[in-house]
Amino acid sequence: MNPKSPFNIVLVEPEIPPNTGNIARLCAATGTVLHLVEPLGFSIDDRQMKRAGLDYWSSVEVKVWQGLDQVWQSYPDGRFFYLSTKAGKSYLAADFKAGDFIVFGKETKGLPAELIAANPDTAITIPMPGNAVRSLNLSTSAGIVLYEALRKAGRIY
Repeated sequence: MNPKSPFNIVLVEPEIPPNTGNIARLCAATGTVLHLVEPLGFSIDDRQMKRAGLDYWSSVEVKVWQGLDQVWQSYPDGRFFYLSTKAGKSYLAADFKAGDFIVFGKETKGLPAELIAANPDTAITIPMPGNAVRSLNLSTSAGIVLYEALRKAGRIY
């Protein structure tokens, strides 16, 4: 991958418009491409999503796909990291490189267990030392992992 290649955030079947809007704003701030995998739990024109992204939508490259298979087929040499609370490897141990795809599942169910099981080397989690919650908010998780990826790729110091 070209060291100048942008990172990619992939949201598989996102359900909550403000989360997607917040992630779009994150992507605008970092030059990251946002991939949305259908079905979406909202209209792309949703007022709440637009509001969460503020006036940054023109600064985000957004691609909409009918399924995750389309993303894989379009980027056969892409490196995909799959976020899940059920993964055993911390995102801190991932060897992120420019151009990588960071994939998140829908807010209520996450990514399919079969996908995580089939990708043990690239299935990663955000450790949570407490046990009060099942998972972090989707946009919070995207920010945590993307900024670590940017750090490891030498994009931020």
